[in-house]
Amino acid sequence: MPEGDTVFQAAERLRRALEGETLTRSDFRVPKYATVDLAGRTVDEVLARGKHLLIRAGDLTVHSHLKMEGSWRVFRPGERWNRPAHLARAVLETSGSVAVGFELGLLEVIPLDDEARAVGHLGPDLLGPDWDAPEAVRRIGSAPEVPIAVALLDQRNLAGLGNVYVNELCFLRGIRPQRAVGAGVDVEAAVDLGRRLIVANRDRVARVTTGVDRRGARLWVYGRAGEPCRRCGTRIERGELGRTELEERVTFWCPNCQR
Repeated sequence: MPEGDTVFQAAERLRRALEGETLTRSDFRVPKYATVDLAGRTVDEVLARGKHLLIRAGDLTVHSHLKMEGSWRVFRPGERWNRPAHLARAVLETSGSVAVGFELGLLEVIPLDDEARAVGHLGPDLLGPDWDAPEAVRRIGSAPEVPIAVALLDQRNLAGLGNVYVNELCFLRGIRPQRAVGAGVDVEAAVDLGRRLIVANRDRVARVTTGVDRRGARLWVYGRAGEPCRRCGTRIERGELGRTELEERVTFWCPNCQR
């Protein structure tokens, strides 16, 4: 599932392929931007902001969000794509590479000056130069009645965590995802752990929270409903805390380890 580390890695791939290069072709396969042509423009910068990705070219920015299924891939000119062409939503080509955005949950081409509208609502970025732990703690603590999982998923509080990290860090902190922020949750410790988890995984191919980088053993609770807890053997439970515009808030927890 795409989270802040996934977008960070995508930005790194796109930066190596596109930054400083002149676009020879662009193709936006969404009706609103189908006629936009970026050919001849130089890609000035590629950066991640939480779960959002920005590709700046002159006075325009290609803004995307991967949502649940999206990805950015880079190919050599003429190389066969490893995903079906009908899933492509954006194609940016230079003389040496072809960047393709597949199944992007959100895609728009906006004036550079409008970036604040697109990402200005985001809180401190866990993987960005603007990371500010005290500010993230303050924002979360300002709504003590909100479940801790919802607060950590709220990109206005801190940008980058998704369902996987939130469920895993709640397990590691021994708190239920449904527990209200103001009901004795150590918000500072939760934010610190979230930061450490995502930094540790930002360069990994597979996300690991257990310390065991082996298929089927990498996560404590996420996606393991009905399976035994790796610590105590109790069956992992699953629930939901609603959904946002871009993703569901699915929760997993151990009834024994998370009291």
